[in-house]
Amino acid sequence: MNSANTNSGKKLFLLDAFALIYRSYYAFIKNPRFTSTGINSSAMLGFTNTLLEVLEKEKPSHIAVVFDPVGPTFRHDMFKEYKAQRPPMPEDLRKSIPYIKSIIQGFNIPEFDVEGYEADDVIGTLAKKAEKKGYTVYMMTPDKDYAQLVSENIFMFKPKSNGKEVEVWGVPEIKEKFGVEHPDQIVDYLGLMGDAADNIPGCPGIGPKTAQKLIELYKDIDGLYQNTDKLKGKQKERIIESEEQVRFSKVLAKISLDAPIDFDEDNFKLIDYNEEALRAVFKELEFFTLAERVFKNQGNLFANESQKFTDKDTVEVKDVILRDINGLGCDFFVLDNQAVRADLKAELCVQKEYSFRTILSGSDPNTSNLLGLTFSYRKDKAFFVAFPQNFEEAKKVAQEFKFIFEDENILKIGHDIKRDILILRWHGIDVKGPIFDTMISHYLIQPELKHDFAFVAYSILNYQTISKEDKSKGKKAQLSLMLEPEVIEHESYCEETVLNLELKEEFEGRMKDNELLDLFYNIEMPLVSILADMEFTGVSIDVQTLKNYALVLNEEVDGIEKDIKEMAEVDFNVASPKQLGDVLFDKMGLDSKAKRTKSGQYSTSEDVLSKLKDKHEIIQKILDFRSLKKLISTYVEALPTYINEKSGKIHTSFNQAEAATGRLSSTNPNLQNIPIRTEQGRYIRKAFVPSSENHTFLSADYSQVELRLMAHMSQDQNMIDAFINSEDFHTATAAKIYKLPLEEVSKDMRSRAKTANFGIIYGISAWGLAERLSISRTEGKELITGYFESYPGVKLFMDQCVEKARENEFVVTLLSRRRYLKDINSSNAIVRGVAERNAVNAPIQGSAADVIKIAMINITKRMKREGMQSKLILQVHDELNFDCLLSELDQMKLILKEEMENAIQLSVPLTVDMGVGENWLEAH
Repeated sequence: MNSANTNSGKKLFLLDAFALIYRSYYAFIKNPRFTSTGINSSAMLGFTNTLLEVLEKEKPSHIAVVFDPVGPTFRHDMFKEYKAQRPPMPEDLRKSIPYIKSIIQGFNIPEFDVEGYEADDVIGTLAKKAEKKGYTVYMMTPDKDYAQLVSENIFMFKPKSNGKEVEVWGVPEIKEKFGVEHPDQIVDYLGLMGDAADNIPGCPGIGPKTAQKLIELYKDIDGLYQNTDKLKGKQKERIIESEEQVRFSKVLAKISLDAPIDFDEDNFKLIDYNEEALRAVFKELEFFTLAERVFKNQGNLFANESQKFTDKDTVEVKDVILRDINGLGCDFFVLDNQAVRADLKAELCVQKEYSFRTILSGSDPNTSNLLGLTFSYRKDKAFFVAFPQNFEEAKKVAQEFKFIFEDENILKIGHDIKRDILILRWHGIDVKGPIFDTMISHYLIQPELKHDFAFVAYSILNYQTISKEDKSKGKKAQLSLMLEPEVIEHESYCEETVLNLELKEEFEGRMKDNELLDLFYNIEMPLVSILADMEFTGVSIDVQTLKNYALVLNEEVDGIEKDIKEMAEVDFNVASPKQLGDVLFDKMGLDSKAKRTKSGQYSTSEDVLSKLKDKHEIIQKILDFRSLKKLISTYVEALPTYINEKSGKIHTSFNQAEAATGRLSSTNPNLQNIPIRTEQGRYIRKAFVPSSENHTFLSADYSQVELRLMAHMSQDQNMIDAFINSEDFHTATAAKIYKLPLEEVSKDMRSRAKTANFGIIYGISAWGLAERLSISRTEGKELITGYFESYPGVKLFMDQCVEKARENEFVVTLLSRRRYLKDINSSNAIVRGVAERNAVNAPIQGSAADVIKIAMINITKRMKREGMQSKLILQVHDELNFDCLLSELDQMKLILKEEMENAIQLSVPLTVDMGVGENWLEAH
């Protein structure tokens, strides 16, 4: 609801800079935006979009952006712990600020920061001064603290968030949302409740509802303390004990209206933007779509720049070239009869390489219909083959191209070509011969970035593809050979096949420069076909086992839920974080310093609860309750829904271009994250069964492959000797750390050494090790010191990894896979620390990923050579699982042992553990 009078010609917008910038940055945190040069442009993009929304829709007459100052404010002088718990600004976000300020300056919008005063103090001061001059003022911020400033002419303007539309809060809205009689009471409400985000203490145990109720009864904090005799029990005790703290919290929460800044109307007036300045920053950030939006009335964004390409439709911006379909210089031929398809086949069969793309009815190739194919073998032509809607008829058309796809002498080029291979398999076609996947090649070159085709074309070729919303526009001039009107909007697919020819040339050169060609052609490309085979084969599950298990787990959950309610002495919804927080922290008082989320409710995350385990046994019960509920919903009840009707199996999708380390992941469903640390989680594996009674489940798992790689890469002689002598490595480590004979190492010592062995590879700190082992930080430090004394080569190797990373800003695996670490030289110690840990871990974990991939390739070749009918069906990190024909079991065991243990030659032996069973649980 908008309570404001928007008819006033004097309309001032005051933007809380950092609140909006942080909001923009975290809105993209799961899918950050990067430029082709590696700049994280998330915050800049989000902030600019927000600013444009205001300028275009709200049409302010006056505007300003207000930043917090560098350095402490008067509140820090009053209370040194003010905001002390806030983490440092992420490095990418810190680097965004100069760009955002350039954008603000480009729009000719004034920006302010006042030494010693926060943005809310400056905005409050300006808002009140502007109100006196007849302005309607909008404070643009998601921060609830501003509610205390709202008046008849001053409003909070909350931007769009999480699907919610813009909200404008005036006096009526403040009254309704906070349950107060007047906005002035908000500061009393904040003083009572405190603010975890700002480290304002408030009164322990007083949450939003209690604070609201107390203010409703007693008007303000003064009124509350005049009526403490009316309070009861523990609440009374807490409020009386905390009086000084509460009154001080109110002072901290009150926004100052005395910031030393004047409201000179002329300085805030909105004027026309600085086109040259905006073009420059938009160009560097590659905001081409935003630029078109801003400069839509002034022609093409970079129309005045010189031309690099001869094509008249190509626009050059110095060294940045932005092209689109109109400048592609390519004809699209649409084929819909057998005669013209025969002409295309005749052309394709004599080519050394061609690019192709399947057009699917959905996103899953295992359940979709094939609607068409596109081909291109030269950069000025693309061909679209339309398919009949009937599956059997479509299969017949697909079969016409069978010999083209199965020709082992022709290189096939695609983007995410595994998808194409899979859909063609369902239509009776095996794609054979060499392949070139532009998605995987981009992944090897830029593992940290996105790899969807539109982004790759944009960042590598500076080409703007046809958007999904705009496919119908396409290329106007087409040479149609169709006899019937076309059904499929094929232009974007034709465009993709043509551009893939360009990308292939570009990527080959870049991979050669980065020494990645061997990794690409000999590991990643053979793996594509293997993963496609695994996905096509699928995995069998016993649905009844899962149904029975669901009954057992739900009964266990009900029992735990009953125990929790009895311990809490109240009936409530245990699954509700809000109700749970109120019970744990208001009713039971388990943590007087419990933090709240942005929505005002207590945080009951796993991290928060884990730290309270010793406070009350209810905490462990809650963690168990959540763990089982997640197990049921994510796996036990969900897995049967993924069964493919055509095959009766689950066909997970293995992602080859996702983890920056080189590891595979799986989705729909994620079969690599089935919990195995708990008995309940492990039991889910019992539902994974062989495909028939003539098959068994065979599992092969590398033993401590990352530690063996550490021994090889560090060349630490003690570590190498332990593996060569086939000692129990964790016992050997404990013996060295504690300076004891092997036989005197206790179970507890071995367990600690095991945690250290794996933790140090991942860069664990003394504090982290202490927390994991429930020991003191001093003991944790001593354990790590003892570890490095035992294995000095490991410490040297780790230091060298970090040094090389600082010099190159990337690290490499044994097979030259790169992991870029652009934050390794950051001035932010926390951000730099993460990069330093990755500098040590990435070469180890990435090499382990490479080793298992080599093993998969060699095993597949051997199985094919020896005529095996058994199938590789699952890969889970260092583990391979097979649907093994019983008659081939002994031969398969021999193949796995020889190929896995000889996948790569190291200074220490690779060893493999194998298991066989009627299901996955028995086999592993």
